Amino acid sequence: MYDDILVPTDGSPASDAAIEHAIDLADRYGARLHALYVVDGSAYSTLEAGSEIVIDALQSEGEEATERVADAAAEAGVETTTTVASGTAYRSIREYVDDHGIDMIVMGTHGRKGLDRYLLGSVTERVVRTADVPVLTVRQPDDE
Repeated sequence: MYDDILVPTDGSPASDAAIEHAIDLADRYGARLHALYVVDGSAYSTLEAGSEIVIDALQSEGEEATERVADAAAEAGVETTTTVASGTAYRSIREYVDDHGIDMIVMGTHGRKGLDRYLLGSVTERVVRTADVPVLTVRQPDDE
């Protein structure tokens, strides 16, 4: 049913909760797990100096976050592909899905409510609304 499962990560506790589910699903279905971190440098492009330093730091953070996924998946015997991409998060996720034949996306959600949800928007919400494949959302445990 699922051959390729994507788990976008930003290194947050919400992502960690989704990673556990993604690894379990990949193990159950014998699927390859794809770990994706998106560096969105547009928020830092207006900095007069230092934007390259910030983007380099985010790139390094992305490599660490995707490697953590790969390490956890390896412990479960799940094959993993890691990618750090640049762009707008939800668009990059959709492009990755299309380019790599992804069958399912597993994403964390921060569980925002009320006004925060409407003002801040959500990468997960945009992916859910626009993806052509099933999206499993995993809420961050309340104790985190």
